[in-house]
Parts: sequence; C-alpha cells; structure tokens
Amino acid sequence: MILALRALGVGDLATAVPALRALRAAYPDRELVLAAPGWLGPLVELVGGVDRLLPTDGLDRLDRPTGTVEIAVNLHGRGPDSHRLLTALRPERLLAFANADAGHADGPDWDDDEHEVPRWCRLLRGYGVPADPTELDLRRPHRMAGHTGVTVLHPGSKVPAKRWPAGRYAALARELTARGHRVVVTGSAPERAGAARIAQAAGLPAAAVLAGRTDLAQLAALVAHARLVVSGDTGVAHLATGYRTASVVLFGPVPPSRWGPPPGRRRHRVLWAGPGDPPGAAGTGRRPSVAAIGVDEVLAAVGEVERAVRADRAVAA
Repeated sequence: MILALRALGVGDLATAVPALRALRAAYPDRELVLAAPGWLGPLVELVGGVDRLLPTDGLDRLDRPTGTVEIAVNLHGRGPDSHRLLTALRPERLLAFANADAGHADGPDWDDDEHEVPRWCRLLRGYGVPADPTELDLRRPHRMAGHTGVTVLHPGSKVPAKRWPAGRYAALARELTARGHRVVVTGSAPERAGAARIAQAAGLPAAAVLAGRTDLAQLAALVAHARLVVSGDTGVAHLATGYRTASVVLFGPVPPSRWGPPPGRRRHRVLWAGPGDPPGAAGTGRRPSVAAIGVDEVLAAVGEVERAVRADRAVAA
C-alpha cells in the first residue's frame, strides 16, 4: 500500500489534493491510504482516488494499518516528528523532505516561503512522481435543499488574527442583500452566537444563520453550489477554490503567497492587508492585520469576481 500522512484540517486536505491525485496516478494498482482526521471522511470522498482513510488526528499516534506499507509519504510537514511517525511503520520507502534531525537525508529541501500547494507537488517530483499543482478540483456533491445560489459569509477562524471584524461582515451582508444576494452565515457550533449577532445586525432572518447547523458534507455542498463565498484564510476558502465558486478571501497576517488561491483563476479574488511578501507593515515592525481591509474593498472585489463569472458563462454559451 501507499500511505500518505496529512493529519490536519479542511484547508490542509484541500491543498494536498494535487499531490494525492499524483500518487493515485503513479501507483494505480496500489491501495492508497490517507492518514487524516476521521471527521474529514466526507471531504476525502470528494477528493476521490483514496481507497481508505486511516483516522489520525495530529501526530500523537498513528495506528499501524493492515497490510505492508510499501511507500510512506509525508504530506504533513517538514519533520522530524512526522518523519519519525511514518518510519515507525517500517515502510520500504519514505518520501519526505530532507531532515537531518529525523535521519532522513533523502528528498528535496524545505522552503518556508513556498505556497502550500506546489510544496507537496515539488516533493513528489523530487522522487520522480509527476504532480500538477492545478489539479485542485473536488467532486461536486448533491445540492443542499433550499440553499442553492446563496452567498456564504464565513466570519470565523481558529486563528483570531485571521478574523475580519464582525461589524464589517454585518455591513457587507446588508449591502449584498440590497444588491439581491441571499446571504447566509456559516461557522462551527461554537461560532453560532457570533454568527447570529452578525445576522441580526445585518437584518437577516434567523434562518440565514447556518453556523453550527451544517456538517462537513453539507458545508461542502453549500459552497459547491453557492453564488459567492466571502471568508478569511480558512478551509471554506479552499473549498471555494476546489469548486471554482466565486470567492473573495481576506488575508492577514499570513500572506496569500503561501495559502491563497492559485493565480489565473479569475473567480477568486484575494485582498491582502500587507504591503508585500514577506508580511510586515512598513516602518512599524508589525504583521499586517486583516482589519486593515475595508468593506468597500470587499464590495469592489465581489463585483470583479461576479463579472468574471458572467464572462465565463458567456464564453461557455
């Protein structure tokens, strides 16, 4: 079997899709096992090509899978802990970035500033496995009844510094509603109260608050069939990229050069709070804040991506 480790979250899995596709193509006759959190199961099915999910949440423990691990692939990090977790399975071969602390001299060197999608494709190419970083598309799930064509605002993030102010989400929701958008507010169960306050301030009905009311499969369906997604640098943004759903992604303090949508996709617009890469506000020594992005900037970006969608549809027709 081929065992790939990516024991992280939604966005992390989405950015590893091209690498997983490359492994599937390179080893079509081998079982492809993905070590990732069990709750990501619905999204793993939408990636396609993975034969089995080995529930693994972080690097505390990796259960030994049934069968012989011919090739272990570290799509999790630079090591050494992730390297050691895989070598403990005694694979015949380990594909991973070079790490002296883990005793792994093989493999390409790690680049801190590299975008997360090309990073793992470069790793595989270093071992002779062709990998195309543009292969990001996810399988489209069935529509979520009653929620097709909505505009998704996703204000939450596990990282507080990545959250755009709630009052600006409310102002954005009011203006988008006035322009004919059917706005819903998503998030996790702990984020439901905050989502409800945004909806109330924006004059949205209680039914527009979907935070805490969708599982991962439903959230993917919502994004896949949405009109627009506006969010910070979160997993939802990566789902929008995977479904080519028009999106505006608000970045800060981490720059889009590391986690943003790939260049060339007109339906995705990035707003970056910083003056350049690497991040750092000129003369202050501070990392750029997502709060520096204004509502008018987001509305202008919405107009840009919606014009791109109309242009794409005109070409298709």
